[in-house]
Formats: sequence, C-alpha cells, structure tokens
Amino acid sequence: MTSKPYMLQEAEELIRPLVIEHVPEGTEAQAVIDQWIHAIATDSQLYCDISIASPKQLKIDVEYLLTMNGFFQSRDKFFQLVFGHLKLKPNMDAKFRFIDLFAGIGGIRLGAQANGGFCVFSSEFDSFAQNTYSCNHGEYPFGDITKVQEKNIPDHDVLLAGFPCQPFSYSGRCEGFEDKTRGTLFFDVLRILEQKKPKFALLENVKGFKSHNKGETMFIALKALEEAGYDPHWTILNSYDYGVPQYRERWYCVAIRKDLGITDFSFPDFKDRKTKLKDIINLSEDDQSLSITDFEKNRIKYHFDNYEKQERVQHDNSMYEPHTKKGRHGVFSFLKPDGSLRFHVGDVAKTQIQEAFYACLETYAPTIIANRVPKLWDIQRKLSVTESLRLQGFPDEFHFRVSKAQAYKQLGNSVTVNVVQKIIENIIKIKD
Repeated sequence: MTSKPYMLQEAEELIRPLVIEHVPEGTEAQAVIDQWIHAIATDSQLYCDISIASPKQLKIDVEYLLTMNGFFQSRDKFFQLVFGHLKLKPNMDAKFRFIDLFAGIGGIRLGAQANGGFCVFSSEFDSFAQNTYSCNHGEYPFGDITKVQEKNIPDHDVLLAGFPCQPFSYSGRCEGFEDKTRGTLFFDVLRILEQKKPKFALLENVKGFKSHNKGETMFIALKALEEAGYDPHWTILNSYDYGVPQYRERWYCVAIRKDLGITDFSFPDFKDRKTKLKDIINLSEDDQSLSITDFEKNRIKYHFDNYEKQERVQHDNSMYEPHTKKGRHGVFSFLKPDGSLRFHVGDVAKTQIQEAFYACLETYAPTIIANRVPKLWDIQRKLSVTESLRLQGFPDEFHFRVSKAQAYKQLGNSVTVNVVQKIIENIIKIKD
C-alpha cells in the first residue's frame, strides 16, 4: 500500500477533535476517523454515540466541515481521495453494505467487496492483524467488540463474522439460547443482529464447530439465531473445491432474516480441483530461510532410496529416547497416491500419529494454520508468504508490514477468499 495522500491526512486531522467523544473503550481514535471518512466517501451512515448526536445530523456536520475546508467538492472526487491510493479498493457504486466482525486481515471483506459491497464498520482485537487490515484496506478496525454498543453501529445489509469458537453455557433449562451464549463472542454477534436487523449474516468457523461437545455447541448457536429472528442454513465447504490447492474444510452458516420470506438457501456447489501447488509456486524463489532442514532433507532422501523395497519405509529411531512414542514404535514414511509424503509414528498397524507431512508440486497442501506452513518435499522448502497468500485466495497485491511469522499466522487464521466470494455471490442473488 502506498501512504495516504497528504490531503487525506489533513482531512483526518480536521475531524479528529469531533471524533474523540465517540471513541468506545478499547478502540483507537483512528478507527472512528477512518470510519467517518469512508462513510462520507461511500454515502453510508456514520458510527457515533447516539446519546451524543444523531448519525444523520453528524454526517451533515462532518460533510459541511470537510466542504468548507476544501476537502469535499463532490462524492466522486472525495471517493478518489479516500480510496485512490489503495490497490484493493471497493467499487464506488455499492450493491450492499456490510460490517466485518472478528475481521482478522479482511479475507471475508475481500469476498464481499468482490461482489460490490461497501464495508461500513470493522472490528478486530489483535493489534498485529489491525496493522495488516489498515495497511490494505485503509481502515483501522475498531478494537474490543464487547465494548462497542450495538445501537451505535452503522446500518448494514449483511453481517460478516469469522467468530471464535468458545464453549457455551449448557446449565439451566429455563433461559433462552441467547442467554446460554452470554459471555462468549458469539453473543456479540447476536446482540448486533437483534439491534440492527441486517437482512443476512454470514458466519464462519472451524469444521470442528459442528461436532464440538457432541454437537451441542452448534445446536445452541443455531437456536440462538432463530430466537434472534433468523433462519440459519449451514454446511461444510472445502477450499480445495474452489480453485486453490489447499485441503481446508470450514463450517459456514448463512442466516436469513425471517420476515424476508426466504425459506431456502443454496450454498455454491463447486468441485474445481484442477489447481495444484505448481500453479501458485514460484520455482525461482531463492530465499534460503524457506529451506527445510538438513535432517528433513536426509530422511526424505532415505525414503526415496528405500521406498521401492518396502511400502512403508522404517527410519532409524535410535536418536529418540526409548520411553518416547518415537523411540518405542519407530518412525515410518509413506508416499501417498497423490504424491504427498507422510511420516508417522508406529508400526504398520499404528499409523494414526502423524509426525510430519510434505506436499509436492503435483498435489495440494494441507490446511495452513497459525503455527504450520505447508512444506514440499520435491522443492525442499516451505511456502513463501506470497505463495501462502495465493493458497488462501488473496491477491498478490495484498501487503504485510509485520514479520513473516506474523504474516503466516494471520493467513493461517484467515478465510479462503474464493469460498467466501462464492457464498456471498449466492446471497446477492437471493437479495436481488
């Protein structure tokens, strides 16, 4: 991202004194400044403490102040001033407006913007993710969502949330399902839905959300959405089916406001598994920090020197203490039919403990998570940050100004943009 134009920085400083009394606890003033500037540019509602001012009158006052000081001449020109320096800017004419909760680095936002949406409010607690979000979207997210009053959030059509999976309360028989979620971050999703009544919500979580606590967690969440006035529809989708070479299954839920009279929703049904790792890999990459260790290289070589003699190659386990699982059962390697190489602990009958996994150019990667970057045995290195971006469907223009470790973590915690984009595309179809 290029730096903000000097004129835009001046406009921000002009409205800063007005912003201060509207900043919620746990949020930086810059978040409210950015939201106001973006709201003027996109003709959206301003975030504000409605006990102090009305959003409508405040917008008139802020726009007048910007006009009188020569910053706002027309919406077209102001839109260009605000978003022109961004590589990942929204379209000027919005089909819908959305809010981005538990936003991470904005993967869900990119999927919504690709369908013609404007973001009117974003929230993310992690300061490193806030940095990356601001760098790419020109908007510093609000902080602790539990400290933001739902009545102050701008009006929107779609609520987006990759909410964290937290245990709900299962005690008691009389309280409603909303009460059972109290104290969790899912409760914050509910209170905003009940107050702002957007037409749709798109929620995302790990696949295990479906079976957490024998399915009781998901049951409570879905029932709470129904009590809030929404019809929830959920499924498990795999990123590998949506044009990226990553086997990543995630839980998605589309909640539709009941009074819209829409009784059904169809998730996109893609089975596009043509993309392989070779399609996103830069073979001329020479960053030595990406190389796997000599120990890894040696045992990969040992596997291929011996795999024709035995289907599962047994490796030397003398380096491990006899009382450990590796020392007791040994380490084996196995070349899977798709070309990936798996190391596991145990004899042929005890293959359930995976010790290491290496993909290859001709196949897909395992799920990228916060502390694990996919490695390839045939090029003997892990993916670069840029290649990891592609693995999650992010454009190459996406930029990090945090450490590589943080960048990998943020991508591992993000969503696959391709999947979200297709889901929102289906939401827009029924909206229209």
